[in-house]
Amino acid sequence: MRHLMSPMDFSVEELENLMDLAEDIQNVPAKYAHKCDGRILATCFYEPSTRTRLSFESAMLRLGGKVLGFATADSSSAAKGESVSDTIRIISSYADICAMRHPKEGAPMVAASKSWIPVINAGDGGHQHPTQTLTDLMTIRSLKGSLSDMTIGLCGDLKFGRTVHSLINALIRYENVSFVFISPPELRIPDYIREDVLIKNNIPFKEVIKLDDVMPELDILYMTRVQRERFFNEEDYVRLKDFYILNKEKMSLAKKDMMVLHPLPRVNEISVEVDDDERAMYFKQVRYGMFIRMALILTLLELV
Repeated sequence: MRHLMSPMDFSVEELENLMDLAEDIQNVPAKYAHKCDGRILATCFYEPSTRTRLSFESAMLRLGGKVLGFATADSSSAAKGESVSDTIRIISSYADICAMRHPKEGAPMVAASKSWIPVINAGDGGHQHPTQTLTDLMTIRSLKGSLSDMTIGLCGDLKFGRTVHSLINALIRYENVSFVFISPPELRIPDYIREDVLIKNNIPFKEVIKLDDVMPELDILYMTRVQRERFFNEEDYVRLKDFYILNKEKMSLAKKDMMVLHPLPRVNEISVEVDDDERAMYFKQVRYGMFIRMALILTLLELV
């Protein structure tokens, strides 16, 4: 039995196979429409989610399976004090696979250690968000043709942004990838990412504050929102929430084929006027996410 806690749980070859499977599902959906007949996915979401939870549910339903679960901690026995370990033991009796989101870092790992079914980390605090990373990788490969030879700018909340942390870990395994980190000083990437991931592996990167200065050199711009739920006080959040706003003026500085990604939801960091730009790929990104989650479910359930 296998779990997914981090994008690093899969080798580069396994990631390529997973993306190939997702691409086949996208191209020939009828071939996979009954692969999960009689199987049940449990979605255990201790934090609010729209895209990730519904993407998992849509993925399982499109594979012919069924879904059960809860959307907030308040609607589960966690409100009564039940531990994650006990919850997953119960869920393991009802379902065949589980997707878990939790505000505490490492909670899905604890669940996996006690589970009798595969567990997928659907986001744990500011730590990891591996299925968003799988989505990002598939989007880039599908639209760019490769995951190598690019400069990617990551902009916004790089301190608490679990999508950013997961994506960096995944992309360092590909050739000739360099990073530009764009953030206010308070939201810089954590030291452990800078030192243990980038410097340790001799990955080229630079850190800047102004987005305008680096727009012309980027092949991909990955925007993130400043997350209110990660801040300890409202004053800091209000001060930083509109630090970056991507608009038409800034897009005019970018390459003609630069791609804009965003894990969503957005607040103010991408102006709606950018939505009509052919380089805005964040809504396509959502659809790729469903196909890669379909491929992941099939792979963990050993149905392919």
